Amino acid sequence: MAGVVVSGAQVSYISQDCEEIPEFLGRKYGHMAKRLDLSFNLLRSLEGLKTFSYLEELILDNNLLGNDLLLPRLPHLHTLTLNKNQISELESLLDHLAEVVPSLQYLSLLGNMACPNELVCKEKDEDDYQRYRYFVLHKLTNLKFLDTRKVTRREREEAVVRGAFMKVVKPKDAKAFWENAATSTMENILRATDSSETTSYKTQRCFVPLPSHPIRSTNCV
Repeated sequence: MAGVVVSGAQVSYISQDCEEIPEFLGRKYGHMAKRLDLSFNLLRSLEGLKTFSYLEELILDNNLLGNDLLLPRLPHLHTLTLNKNQISELESLLDHLAEVVPSLQYLSLLGNMACPNELVCKEKDEDDYQRYRYFVLHKLTNLKFLDTRKVTRREREEAVVRGAFMKVVKPKDAKAFWENAATSTMENILRATDSSETTSYKTQRCFVPLPSHPIRSTNCV
């Protein structure tokens, strides 16, 4: 099929401008795929994942998935990346993930409103991001990696003690959020250019650290 790349149990269907998962993907590859990459599409629904019951890794970066995101139960899934989508409500997402992906160990949400990261919103700082991490770890207790960082023992302890009180409030103005993100990104570009630190900037803007084994590496590629 045009656009499909298959390598062993890895299936990629990238940059195809699809708004939903094509039926033929599940029919042909659902029984064997362990890693599925659907990044850089226009996905708003994940209904077509129902036949991919053996998935271990799922990459959904750069789509249009929002707060109505629904995953089927995927008992073997340990890696999920949802970077640069349109998710703004964190708690409902985490509650859903706790129910349908009980084996999840690696999660990345960078570039969403629900993830208060200073690289995409200049009004957020490291304290905001750390509170977000405590809350996520309170909800998903089996995580070993969150975004680009390994979960530390201290974070686990803090999540148990006060993670429930670290709920991230959804931004009131989505338009303002994206305007701030664009402004912050441009400022970083200009700063990197002026100081000849283009390589450093490329490292900052890398969202998806997808290691071959998600517990051993956090390096961006």
